[in-house]
Amino acid sequence: MAGSIPNTFIDDLLTRVDIVDIIDSRVPLKKAGKDYKACCPFHSEKTPSFTVSRQKQFYYCFGCGASGSAIRFLMDYDRFDFVEAVQELAKTAGLEVPFEGGRPQARAASVSNDLYELMEQVSQYYISQLRVNPEKDLAVSYLKNRGISGETAKQFELGYAPSGWNNLAQAFANDSQAKNKLVKTGMLISKENGQSYDRFRERIMFPIRDKRGRVIAFGGRIISEGTPKYLNSPETDIFHKGYELYGLHHVLKQPGEVKSILVVEGYMDVVSLANKVVNNAVATLGTAISQNHVQLLVKYTREIIYCFDGDSAGRKAAWRALEVSLPSLKDGLQFKFMFLPEGEDPDSMVSKLGAQGFRELEAQAKPLSDFMVDYLLEKSDYRSIDGQARLIELAKPLMSQ
Repeated sequence: MAGSIPNTFIDDLLTRVDIVDIIDSRVPLKKAGKDYKACCPFHSEKTPSFTVSRQKQFYYCFGCGASGSAIRFLMDYDRFDFVEAVQELAKTAGLEVPFEGGRPQARAASVSNDLYELMEQVSQYYISQLRVNPEKDLAVSYLKNRGISGETAKQFELGYAPSGWNNLAQAFANDSQAKNKLVKTGMLISKENGQSYDRFRERIMFPIRDKRGRVIAFGGRIISEGTPKYLNSPETDIFHKGYELYGLHHVLKQPGEVKSILVVEGYMDVVSLANKVVNNAVATLGTAISQNHVQLLVKYTREIIYCFDGDSAGRKAAWRALEVSLPSLKDGLQFKFMFLPEGEDPDSMVSKLGAQGFRELEAQAKPLSDFMVDYLLEKSDYRSIDGQARLIELAKPLMSQ
């Protein structure tokens, strides 16, 4: 089949990689006779029942039955699809993946790894500035005032973009190709005269990673009085905000099944929730929730909880989320809606309630059907004939989905 990966390449690849090294880099293994053991990453346990055989290049869990090759492990642990898992293994082995009949059209436009590598270097630069820049105390004080611990800042790889117009360009001055790449990834803004300047200045920096963990963009929160308060990278060859969710990579790294995913508004909400050990939150990136987002989420969980402000704007946004979720609704999949008191956001609520209190609030989220009925009743006077007719008209487009 055109675009498929030859079986001979897959067989060769599996002989070139060592499943013990692949798994040990993600789940620390301990030698147990001729094999290796660990607590299973796919279910909760205290006594290790997850076994990896170097001789057989195979893993098996005696507790939950999870098993397979290095490819299957990457698919289940890193949540890669098959092609992504093969590509990841091939990169480890220093191989290029061949495609029969040419590379699939959907992948023909994918860019070379150098942009991802550059963005990773940019992330490390911002992290270093949070440690060594003369302005670091201002940035660290901001995070402390928001209640963000050093451990959480490290977990999310938060950094700092210092004031000034050409810090980033200077940091990569030794790379002759860096300027064009930094412009291409949106990190530098190019002027008509050929000069360029840093897009992000005097901001706490949030690296935005795709589901594979690659840095594809940044969000920045200003720590002075300037505007805009939050600034995201523009759309680029590697960043399409309508298809990405901040924090999804962190959620997928959690051990075991992803029982639910909480969708919030901003990346500071995601970080603040994780700071209180609420580790299932993701955020859209300056856009409303879309069908693409929903299709991405339902790959990984059976319960999606949308979190909104309880005011009219929040309920309107929730209705939009309901509309784009309906086409994905099927047996075993739940969409719920959680509304916060006016003037509150997830950050403030988890600070007041703590992790347990916030989870109890999550548990009270309305099922999609309840929210739909409540919202429609709010929009019509169902006690009158005209109101009942309006209710039917409002419901028709939803029922067709």
